[in-house]
Amino acid sequence: MNIAILSRNAEIHSTARLADAARARGHHVDILNPLAVTLEFGDVPRVHYRGLQLPAYDVVVPRIGASISLYGLAVLRQFELLGTKTLNASAAIARAQDKLLSTQCLAQHHIPMPATAFAHDAGESDHLLRLVGGAPAIVKLVEGTQGVGVVLGETEKSLRSMIEAFRGARVDILVQQFIEEAGAKDLRAFVIRGEVIAAMERSGAAGDFRSNLHRGGSAQAITLTADEQALALQAASVIGLDVAGVDMLRSKRGALVIEVNASPGLEGIEAVSGVDVAGAMIAAAETLA
Repeated sequence: MNIAILSRNAEIHSTARLADAARARGHHVDILNPLAVTLEFGDVPRVHYRGLQLPAYDVVVPRIGASISLYGLAVLRQFELLGTKTLNASAAIARAQDKLLSTQCLAQHHIPMPATAFAHDAGESDHLLRLVGGAPAIVKLVEGTQGVGVVLGETEKSLRSMIEAFRGARVDILVQQFIEEAGAKDLRAFVIRGEVIAAMERSGAAGDFRSNLHRGGSAQAITLTADEQALALQAASVIGLDVAGVDMLRSKRGALVIEVNASPGLEGIEAVSGVDVAGAMIAAAETLA
C-alpha cells in the first residue's frame, strides 16, 4: 500500500513507530507535514507538497495535534474529497478536539462523566460551582491537550478567580467535578476500530492531580473490567473515531469518561503493555483500505 502519515515532525516517537511498522509490513510511507501542504481547488481537488503534486494514497494516518488542527484538518478533508481512506475522519478529530462539543456528544448518548458545566458569562461562576458540587473542582480549557490548560481549584474563592480570569481573557472553559477517590490516577484505553487493544493506569507526579505522562506521571499495564472496556468502546464510537485513547476515572459510581483523544501517543502504552500498537494501527489501515 501507499500510506501517508500526517505529522509535523517525522522524529516524533509515535510518528516514527508508525512509519517503521508500515515499512516492516511492506508498505511505502510518506510522512507529510500538514503545514507544508498546498491545497488546490478546481474541477478536481489536488494536494501538493513542497511544490509537487502528491500521488494517490491508499490510506492516510492522521497525527494532528491541537496546535495545527485548523489547517491540519483542512488537509485531511482534502484527502477525503479525493476519496482516500483515513484512519480517523476529519469530522471525528474535530469533534474530539473540541472539549465542549465532545462533552455534549457523550452526554447525548448517556456516557457517564463527572458533573460538568459551561457558561459564557463570567458572572455565572457561583452557579457553575453549584452545578459541579462546589470546591474542589477542575477547570479545563475547551481546547487543550496532554494536561495543558487543566487546573485544580481547591477553594471556591480560587475557582471563582480562575473562572473570571479565563473568561476575562475570552478563553472558553469547562468546570468539572473533582473525583477525589480516583487518587490522581486514571485509565487509558487504546481503542482501534471497535477493540480495546491495550490499557494502562496512569498516576500523577507527586503533588500533581493530573496523571498525564507528559506532565511527569507514571504508568503500569492494567486489565480493564468488562464494563470499563464496553464504556471505552462506546465513547470512541460516539465521537466517531477509528483510533482513540479513552481516558476514564474509577469513581464510587463506576468508571467515568473524562476525555476521548483522537491522536493518542504510542510510547507510554507500548512500553507498559508490551503490545505492538503501531503494528495494530497499520493492520487497521490495511483493512480500511
